[in-house]
Amino acid sequence: MTTLRPRLTTCMRSLVSLTALTATLSACAVGPNYVRPSAPLTHAFKEGPGPQTGWSPAQPMDAIQKGAWWSVFDDAVLDGLEKRVAINNQNVVAAEAAYRQARALTAADRASFFPTLSVSGSGQRSGSGGGSSGTGAGTVVGGTTTTGTSTGATTTTGTTTVVGGGRSVTTYNATADASWTPDIWGKIRRQVESDTATSQADAAELANATLSAQAQLATDYLTLRVLDEEKRLFDQTVADYKRSLQITQNQYDAGVAARGDVITAQTQLLGVQAQDADIGVQRAQNEHAIALLVGVAPADLTIAPVPISRTVPVAPAGVPSTLLQRRPDIAQAERAVKSSNALIGVQVAAYYPDINLSGSYGFEAANLGHLFESAASVWSYGGALSETVLDFGARRARVRQARAAYDQSVAQYRETVLAAFQGVEDQLAALRIYQGEATIRDAALTSARQAVQIALNEYRAGTQPYTTVVTAQATELQDAQSVLTVLQARQIASVTLIEDLGGGWTDADLPKK
Repeated sequence: MTTLRPRLTTCMRSLVSLTALTATLSACAVGPNYVRPSAPLTHAFKEGPGPQTGWSPAQPMDAIQKGAWWSVFDDAVLDGLEKRVAINNQNVVAAEAAYRQARALTAADRASFFPTLSVSGSGQRSGSGGGSSGTGAGTVVGGTTTTGTSTGATTTTGTTTVVGGGRSVTTYNATADASWTPDIWGKIRRQVESDTATSQADAAELANATLSAQAQLATDYLTLRVLDEEKRLFDQTVADYKRSLQITQNQYDAGVAARGDVITAQTQLLGVQAQDADIGVQRAQNEHAIALLVGVAPADLTIAPVPISRTVPVAPAGVPSTLLQRRPDIAQAERAVKSSNALIGVQVAAYYPDINLSGSYGFEAANLGHLFESAASVWSYGGALSETVLDFGARRARVRQARAAYDQSVAQYRETVLAAFQGVEDQLAALRIYQGEATIRDAALTSARQAVQIALNEYRAGTQPYTTVVTAQATELQDAQSVLTVLQARQIASVTLIEDLGGGWTDADLPKK
């Protein structure tokens, strides 16, 4: 064993020297270094609240709680449902699994920076057939084998055993092998850079999927509450129309109204009852959609009706450039640009030679008991270089392909930014316009209710036909529905604006690697 250590030390020193040399060469990475591409920006939102638009939100929400943005609606049921989305929504679960895949791929490629080591051991016994004609029987005496032949006797020592004119050999070995392809030109570094950016893009996609599911849940929930309010409206309308029918029936019984007035009142009542039933279908479907979003079967979720909140929170739009940090889809698109940029370097590295270092140290012996003795040691180390001399433009074409993919990702990033600006402007405009419309609709409903009361009084007095009452009641119902429709539109626009502003998310939430 005393001579074994110097040999092992000499072998390791030589391998380390080669490793240090190649590590020194690995100081640069070919291909372009990443610079975030420019994006189209504006100084202010055209539809932002302020003097230029003449719009002052009724209840601006200047401090949305980070993450739990839906809390601005101050609804305990909505809050409970939203908390279940990130855990049970299957689209979010799938996006989280994709993110974990990307992280695992990055870790696998990062392992390529280091050598690989393998160990092996084996034992083998082999033999040959009998000798030539005239071969006699062999015998083993004192570790010496004597073989009788037609020309004389041959004596061998070691592991050779002669049996019936044939012989067999037993060999044992144990070996440790190491190999390493140093990243001289930065191909692995560029690949890891691309993988890291891709995993960050997947993290942003996970955030975007979560935000999208949360926004859809808020939209469906607020729609459900509007349907509850509409159901109460129709229930009240059915009760009012029944009273109108009774008044008409009394007028007819008294001989001061025509039979046609009674039939008209009955028809009007039946029509409203049918619409009342139809709302039940819409509400059930909305409740089922909410169940899907929170990851449960529709039979396992029941949402009791409650009065709707008339409050419409409005999130501050802020400075347009902040969207670049606050939107997960923008962060995802920008990380895709970085990934594409790094892949250019991966393709450029193909122009340079590959160097592979390898080393082996082990033992080989005929006797298992002497396997690890210094006399049985075997070793080797060396390097190999390979370079493609002629490929008829294949590498050049792959570099062009990578550059084109980068240009495509830049265009998609800028389109995502523009779409984000459009979304915010759309919702700011919707909130501004709907706020003015809501005031008009409320005034119209107030007038319609007064018209119904006047028409009923005049009908009772016999100064107006029943058609006047029917017309006034139909107008009142239509105006009441319009008020709810505008309220629903305002609330959904508020949800969508918060979603378009990133929902409290920022790109600082992305993993660093």
